[in-house]
Amino acid sequence: MLAVPANISFQQAIELTQALVSRMEQGTLSDAEIAQTIAALVQTVDGARGFFVGYLTDDRSLADHPTEAVISALRTSPEVAADLLVKNLAMSTAVAITHRRNDNLDMAQGSDRVRSRTTALIQKLQLPEIEQKAKQLRAATETGGGEYEDFLNRWKYDTEQRLAIREAIEQVSG
Repeated sequence: MLAVPANISFQQAIELTQALVSRMEQGTLSDAEIAQTIAALVQTVDGARGFFVGYLTDDRSLADHPTEAVISALRTSPEVAADLLVKNLAMSTAVAITHRRNDNLDMAQGSDRVRSRTTALIQKLQLPEIEQKAKQLRAATETGGGEYEDFLNRWKYDTEQRLAIREAIEQVSG
């Protein structure tokens, strides 16, 4: 079992997630230990952010096939998971476009992999909170206002990126 500090920092959460993924790949943790560790990580925003960065960007294929332990752990913190997954879907979609514009195809493929993994998690979780956040983000891409206006403006997403984000959101929501 990996100990998760109550006030874990974003960077600590990334490092702990990397250790967790290594132990998962080695098969040295039970499903219950995996679920318990991830559930502890996603109780805070910094812990959840670090988990998603470490898990979704890992070069190994483990995150391509999330286990029930991962899914059940994420369901313990639906509000935090929903917001971060919807934002991760948007960011990975938009950043892939930026990388392609800059002819950095390796980085674009990495962003595409994060988008694909995020999409799979969203679809497996089937949380009403994700549906709500997805609708709010989609509305913000259409109107430029609303709940996710600051998020879209902070990252300076342009028209092409906002359209791609909207399309990615429509693929995962009703």
